[in-house]
Amino acid sequence: MKKYHLFFLFLPLFMASCKIGPQSIAYGTDGCHFCSMTIVDRQHAAQIVTDKGKVFKFDAVECMMNHLNIIGTEQIALFFVNDYSEPGKLMDATQALYLISPGISSPMGEFLTAFGTREAIGRALAEHDGDQLNWEQLKLIFKL
Repeated sequence: MKKYHLFFLFLPLFMASCKIGPQSIAYGTDGCHFCSMTIVDRQHAAQIVTDKGKVFKFDAVECMMNHLNIIGTEQIALFFVNDYSEPGKLMDATQALYLISPGISSPMGEFLTAFGTREAIGRALAEHDGDQLNWEQLKLIFKL
């Protein structure tokens, strides 16, 4: 009978550990999975979560995309990027709008920035010239 008590005691812990979702980024502490730089930029970080719940953090969208180019996307359940207009806020990378503009530098120097709204990317385009992309176009650039 005591075995069942232990089962019910650890069941919620086990179920919580299987949750697939993003993890918060410890800026200034966490390292980029691709280039090993410390993640400090709250406007350009990114994250992927595998279908088994393993999280990989990146200091820039381009690091995430370059990593995906190596491993593929088949085992990835979720893609996240920081919204440039809301530093530190992770959003669904597949819904983001992207800007490649020399007017906004990114940690790895590819000038790639993610935005959460059309208004925000419109303001950035008005201030800094560049090329606007969606997720599918971004994947084509990185040959995914």
